[in-house]
Amino acid sequence: MYNTKIAEIFEEIANMLALDEVERRFEVLAYRKAALTISSLQEDVGEIYKKKGVEGLMELPGIGKGIAGSIKEYIETGKIKKYEELKKQYPIDFTNLTKIQGMGAKRTFKLYQTIGVKNIDDLRKAVDQHKIRGLEGFGERSEEEIKKGLAQFDSGKGRMLLGHALPEAEAIVKKLRDSGLVKQITIAGSTRRMRETVGDLDILVSSSKADAVMEMAKKMQEVERTIVSGPTKTTVLLKIGLTCDIRVVEDSSFGAALQYFTGNKDHNVKLREIAIKKGYKLNEYGLFDRKGKSVAGKTEEEVYSKLGLDWMEPEMRENRGEIDLAMSRKLPKLVQQEDVLGDLHVHTNHSDGLEPLGEMAASAAKLGLKYIGITDHTKSEYQARGMDDKKFVKHLEGIDKENERGGIRLLKSAEIDILKDGSLDLENKTLEMMDYRLASIHTNLNLKRDEMTKRVIKAFDSGYVDIWAHPTDRLINARPPIDVDLDKVFEAAERNNVILEIDSYPDRLDLNDENIFKARNYKVKFSIDTDSHRSENMLFLRYGIGMAKRGWLTKELVVNTLPAEKLLKLFHKF
Repeated sequence: MYNTKIAEIFEEIANMLALDEVERRFEVLAYRKAALTISSLQEDVGEIYKKKGVEGLMELPGIGKGIAGSIKEYIETGKIKKYEELKKQYPIDFTNLTKIQGMGAKRTFKLYQTIGVKNIDDLRKAVDQHKIRGLEGFGERSEEEIKKGLAQFDSGKGRMLLGHALPEAEAIVKKLRDSGLVKQITIAGSTRRMRETVGDLDILVSSSKADAVMEMAKKMQEVERTIVSGPTKTTVLLKIGLTCDIRVVEDSSFGAALQYFTGNKDHNVKLREIAIKKGYKLNEYGLFDRKGKSVAGKTEEEVYSKLGLDWMEPEMRENRGEIDLAMSRKLPKLVQQEDVLGDLHVHTNHSDGLEPLGEMAASAAKLGLKYIGITDHTKSEYQARGMDDKKFVKHLEGIDKENERGGIRLLKSAEIDILKDGSLDLENKTLEMMDYRLASIHTNLNLKRDEMTKRVIKAFDSGYVDIWAHPTDRLINARPPIDVDLDKVFEAAERNNVILEIDSYPDRLDLNDENIFKARNYKVKFSIDTDSHRSENMLFLRYGIGMAKRGWLTKELVVNTLPAEKLLKLFHKF
């Protein structure tokens, strides 16, 4: 897929143009919008161009003729002339440097001008040598913040967001399936378990034409180079920077191989121990008795069944107790995507969304949703064009009028800032006009643990918070979570009937699976939302579902599996 690379280039162009923002402000905004659009596409922009040409690209939100031409240029030549020219003027790795907490484009450029920082290694040396703290506009605190940001960046090195890796894997699977060379094909590994980040891709194939499959794998558009190739396994480096293993197995072993290449190490070790106790040998080729005869292997279900276990969903296979539950026939029935009837965190162009209310509603309806909650930002989020009370009253009236036209049900809400002192960013009388209130933290993220905990609990105790959005405020591989005592906050959520959100946006996935597990110890419920800023983002729901399943959530624990009327009654009780 071209999406990730083109989005990175457009964001970097925007960063370079932003250095002269007074003259080129609208151009900067255009490239940022284009980057947002392309990065959130689940369909390959190359396929869109192949099917519909430049006109098809221009149908995408925020993509005009000029930017569509740049996309075409990259697809056809692998380069964008404008980008190459800007890189000569600004030989700086904006893509990675601006991922570091405390480093925007202008700060990055200032460090380049003053001390010659061009890349991550240069920045690390500057921090180690304390060259930053003495610069105007930085100081010791800024240097420490950058140091923490570098540690966060390093912790995610070599791993890609699930939301970027999964579409790439699916594109490869589709091409192989459409080739007619394979009988069965599926994604395996941590991608199938829906881990929030992915270190590599695993694709499993059964085919009678293994040689042809291996040859095709090496020649796909997504491949940068072949690392190793054999008769049944090929490893390639993809252009997006991940390695991908493509394995061909016999039909009779497909289930065993899928089980082997899906479960994490500890899950698989425990299964092999169970197999040994039962007198079997379990590996990627099948389950064998003492005489070496295969007794299971064609499907995962028969492998687990022969071991005395119920089949379990891939997301559970982390050795967190799922094997014991499967053995005692007590596995929970996990929430499924089709169970989710609505999305309670959606933005429109009334704040920082890219599309108007009607378009977001129509897109949600096409996806089969029954309702969406409109949650535009409040005034403290000025950079997101957040609205004050007066504007919100008018906005809420507009939602009422849209509902009168019929179609999907629109719920009135807002993404309300929880301010530093724990108060909310709108007046109570405005909040009371809403169907529910979704609140979150966007500022003063570095408060000490006790202060941050009191801040959140005060907001909950106000009685005006129904959903706590992206609770830990982390950005995967970019920004650490806020320092908050989750146990105390979950107690407050239970006491005040505050619902905990699972934000499905790929760089958030917040709450994550570990915190969902922790929260399940309290009498709280959850909402799986997309935090959509354009209609394409609603497809992110599957990533939130993945987190919910990794946290073992059932349908009953997720409030937006309820029809709208029952959901509103639930909020009304609060």
